[in-house]
Amino acid sequence: METDIKTIEDLSLNAWPSHQIELYDGWILRFSYFYTHRTNCVEQIGSPVLPLKDKVAYCEQTYRRWGTPCIFKISPIGDPDTDACLSSRGYEIQHHTTVMTRSLEGENLVPSNQADLKQSALKDSSSNPVLQIEPRVYSDWIEGLFALKKTKDPIHRKIVPLMYAAIPKDEIAVSVRKNGKIAATGLGILDRDYVGVYAIHVSEELRRQGYASLMIETILNEAKRRGAGHAYLQVVTDNAPAHSLYRKLGFTDSYRYWFRVKEV
Repeated sequence: METDIKTIEDLSLNAWPSHQIELYDGWILRFSYFYTHRTNCVEQIGSPVLPLKDKVAYCEQTYRRWGTPCIFKISPIGDPDTDACLSSRGYEIQHHTTVMTRSLEGENLVPSNQADLKQSALKDSSSNPVLQIEPRVYSDWIEGLFALKKTKDPIHRKIVPLMYAAIPKDEIAVSVRKNGKIAATGLGILDRDYVGVYAIHVSEELRRQGYASLMIETILNEAKRRGAGHAYLQVVTDNAPAHSLYRKLGFTDSYRYWFRVKEV
């Protein structure tokens, strides 16, 4: 089980590069102007040598210089003493996240009740939603993502396209357009025998109409066609609607991680 967790943790690092990184005694310090916790945190990726308290103090100095909170990702593969150490230094827990996985073995992954929706979505129309699949993230997809997430910070709008461009793996970029504008996004990242499902966002007007399921199923089917045998995704643990959707799509809980955060 620990081997599987280590594999997925490695895959997720490949799938979502940070704007800047620093390696430090088995830790990786990630910095992206606080765009997300995952891309702006300390992750434990190797065996440490230096004393834990000294390392935490060094990280606090580094993130203070970077001008963001000091954040540590706490996962099952990290040093079990880290969480208690951070708690004693006043770090708060934020963003419990569940990693879910599923096999891609077996028959076609699109349920019959989605097949008609998929076929109709593929037809070009000025008013009906249109499903689009591309081999890489492109500028219009990113602008659509910014609009869906209401991203207005000029620094984030500058660095995030560079972060997507730095993804070193093959991609499956999906979107749903309505009236010529992107109204939903999804992204698959292919790595080894896995596909990671990322960036599932749907506009309010298209929610609860099956488009999140459609995009995920499209990613899974395309990944399977390209040789993937397993899939993973990450969801905020208390996001009950998303959790329910992913279970319906065949995903099961694998493990959890969380973040310890402190203003420095």
